[in-house]
Amino acid sequence: MIVTLTANPSIDRTVQLAQRLERGSVLRAHSTRSDPGGKGVNVARVLAAADLDVLAVLPGNGGDPLLSALAAGGIPHIGVATTGLARTNITIAEPDGTTTKINEPGATLSGSTLDALAQELIARADTALWFALSGSLPPGVPLGWYGELVAALRDHPCKVAVDTSDAPLTALAEGFPDSAPDLLKPNGEELAQLTGVDGHVLERAAENGDRGPAITAAQRLVDRGVGSVLATLGAAGAVLVTADGAWIATAPPIVAVSTVGAGDSSLAGYILAEAGGGSESERLRHAVAYGSAAASLPGTTLPTPEQIDLAAVSVSAADAASPIPVPTELA
Repeated sequence: MIVTLTANPSIDRTVQLAQRLERGSVLRAHSTRSDPGGKGVNVARVLAAADLDVLAVLPGNGGDPLLSALAAGGIPHIGVATTGLARTNITIAEPDGTTTKINEPGATLSGSTLDALAQELIARADTALWFALSGSLPPGVPLGWYGELVAALRDHPCKVAVDTSDAPLTALAEGFPDSAPDLLKPNGEELAQLTGVDGHVLERAAENGDRGPAITAAQRLVDRGVGSVLATLGAAGAVLVTADGAWIATAPPIVAVSTVGAGDSSLAGYILAEAGGGSESERLRHAVAYGSAAASLPGTTLPTPEQIDLAAVSVSAADAASPIPVPTELA
């Protein structure tokens, strides 16, 4: 079983505009849709579509529209009693693929709700293959909570992936190696945030075909105890770095429609391949294929296996014989 935790779930409402967004104007929507969301929920939806045994754990009460949407979509889930309803996030999508997101902060979680969520994870730590701890933390949650969960799960046979950002990500890293997960999935900006390098350095280098700075930054996290770092780099693809080496994947050419859920789909693709016994290169190939497929779909639509083009993703091992360029900020 793959267990996902979403501490700050949402109903994701997408408004597709027929024209460019103009502030202060009255605009007409071409279409709208609502989906159960939150990063962990998205991972669960992608894995469920691939017929993996998955369980989404999240705060939610009976009758919450979010839990009803998960049930309607056939997503196995456990809602832990909390004080409020799930937030609603709004995505405004323009015809050229530009997306503007407005995310609500989420309902405050009490200490008892946090304890109950943790207990649901620990109860499955000896039987689950992977735990994916994903997304932002709502009000009331200590910034170091993800690190506490990783430390609590370390003595069990399960593997733990973390995908978060900003202060919760920084707090997680402050606890390395005790809070170091088996897999960390930053994007370029988050990788820079963790390693102190200017994010523009990583992005510009990757856009110009040089993933060396990203690999170097990711290696520093591996040196601090992280098992694997899957760093997604947008249109430039992704890199995977472990103690055994580094791999580079080039994303297939697509028409980007919406990047919402692309990172979550990448994480799901990696776990899907790893659960099937795939090598590092195959895990990276699946991650990029799933992320690219998500970016080519409208709004919060997530990819199914039929929409994945693995053959279009090029993967190669980084040349260990050549020194990887080290940016000044990392020297």
